Amino acid sequence: MALDAVQAISQLQDRSSAKRRSAAKRLRKLGDPSAGAALLEALKNEVRDTRTWETQYQMTMALGTCGSPSDLSYLRDLVLQRETLHAVHTAGGDAIVRLSYMEHSHTEAIRWCLSTDSEPLVGGALQAVAMLRLVLDQETVTNVLDFVEARSPHDGIYFWPAVAAAGWTGQRVHDFLTACVSGPRSDVVEAATNSLAGNYGTYRPL
Repeated sequence: MALDAVQAISQLQDRSSAKRRSAAKRLRKLGDPSAGAALLEALKNEVRDTRTWETQYQMTMALGTCGSPSDLSYLRDLVLQRETLHAVHTAGGDAIVRLSYMEHSHTEAIRWCLSTDSEPLVGGALQAVAMLRLVLDQETVTNVLDFVEARSPHDGIYFWPAVAAAGWTGQRVHDFLTACVSGPRSDVVEAATNSLAGNYGTYRPL
C-alpha cells in the first residue's frame, strides 16, 4: 500500500469532518483497492451524522474507485433508505455503476437505478456512465432517455447523459442531443454540442 493511502486511511478517523473529507478525496483520486474496507467502515459511521453531507459524498465516491463488487449490497441498501441524503444518492449511483462495471454487470445496475425513480441516484449513475465512457445497448439507452426526457429540460438530469451520448448511436440519441442543443441550460447545450461532434469533453464530477 502506498504511503499516501496509508496516511489517508488513518485520516478517515480524524475528529474533523473537513480532514475526513480531504482523506476521502485523496483516496478517490488514488483508487487504491487496499483502502476499500476502511472506506466502507468510515462511510457506515459517517452516514449517522446528517450535517456532514459533503464528507459522506466524497467517501461514497471514493468507495466507487477503491471498493469492490462486494460493497454493492451495502450501497444499494443505503440509497434505498428514506433518511439517506441526496448527495449520497448521487454518489451512490456513481459508485454502484463503477463497482458493477468491475464484474460486467453495469447494465443491470443502470436499470436498477432507473427502477428506483430516484433522480439523484440516476443522475449519479449517468455521471459514472459518462466518465467511464460506457457504450450501452439500444434498449438501455432507450430506458435512460425515457427517464430523462420525462423531466423538464431545465433539470440538471440532462447533463451527464448529454455527455455520455458521445459514445452512443441511433436516431433516438441524435434527436435527444439535437433537442438538448436547443434547450435552456448552457451546460447541457455545451455537452450536447460536443457529443454531436463525437467529443466527450473534459468534464469532471465534484
